[in-house]
Amino acid sequence: MRSGRSARARGGLWLVVAACAIAAGCGRGGGVFAREYEYEEELYLALDGSATLDVNASVASLVALRGAPFDPDPRARVDRTAVRTFFGAPAARVAAVGLARRDGRRFVHARVQVDRVRDLASLGAFAWSSYRLDRRGDVLEFRQTVGAPAGAGERAIRWRGDEIVAFRLHLPSAIVFHNSPSGVIQRGNILEWDQPLSDRLAGAPVDIRVELQPTSILANTLLLFGATIAAAAATLAGVVWWISRRR
Repeated sequence: MRSGRSARARGGLWLVVAACAIAAGCGRGGGVFAREYEYEEELYLALDGSATLDVNASVASLVALRGAPFDPDPRARVDRTAVRTFFGAPAARVAAVGLARRDGRRFVHARVQVDRVRDLASLGAFAWSSYRLDRRGDVLEFRQTVGAPAGAGERAIRWRGDEIVAFRLHLPSAIVFHNSPSGVIQRGNILEWDQPLSDRLAGAPVDIRVELQPTSILANTLLLFGATIAAAAATLAGVVWWISRRR
């Protein structure tokens, strides 16, 4: 009997642990029920106008959306050199290329760096977008408009119908305004624009607009810290002067 109760207790404990793990995963937006994307662009923008763009995408989506010269057959091999060539250009540096499988399908990762964010539009892989970063009074205004795809479209590939495309911005300074549909600034100063793959294939535009402060969060933090230290030092000096005067 005692061993039976111990087994039931251990079973109950494992259930609690599993439930906590799942809840924790859901709470941070990842874990067991994390949303999976067919195509993702993650743009890391710097205040000097330079940028790093990470792409995580299925081979099929690159063929359908960007006209990539790859075989969309999940059994086909993907050549890293071909991936690097597809994302490369004289105005860009392909810093990393990776290959992976998910649910038996091929996925590609590429990291592209440019000195000017607007130069991304000159790359074939990102020519569906226009990019602008301009100073408007006291703020920097970033705008990206994603236009029609340039690939073979949905006729060449069978889709489930629930695939999602995402465009994310990782921003270096405080956000003054944005038009992200969720209205949420994610931890890490990240904004996201999602779109069903079917809409992306149909050419429905994505309008990305953000206004941000022209100084970085780190610079503002250091400035505030320095001002606090200076104020504390001034207060201490005032106290010392007052005490010396009383003597």
